[in-house]
Amino acid sequence: MTDIKNGDKICFIDSNIWLYAFIETPDKSLIAKSLIEAADITISTQVINEVCVNLIKKSQFPEEKIRNLIESFYNKYSVLELGIEILFKASNIRTHHNFSFWDSLILASALHGGCDILYSEDMQAGFMMESTIIINPFK
Repeated sequence: MTDIKNGDKICFIDSNIWLYAFIETPDKSLIAKSLIEAADITISTQVINEVCVNLIKKSQFPEEKIRNLIESFYNKYSVLELGIEILFKASNIRTHHNFSFWDSLILASALHGGCDILYSEDMQAGFMMESTIIINPFK
């Protein structure tokens, strides 16, 4: 398990971590909840979309809770809108590092947001680009 004391580091948290924080999962929910409480967090509209879709599908979240969650994301965290800079950066990542379309958008957003750490369970743990490192908090 990764140490989650981030100090003054800016963290980008991938959608899978958010889902573990909202949907009770043995061993992973506690870590996910600690991350979202302990970090200076940046997310993207992609993450918000993925979290909402999965909460509706997997946990039948009612629309009112979804609206409250979206509002909470925007009130508590820095939210990056996907624009041409991020989309072109993602294309460059795919070309040079063979990331999937969606993962390249996540990494490009973290880079654009000046994040030191990208927490994700699904990406290449230990991979570093510019000043952003990918960490799987469950290893």
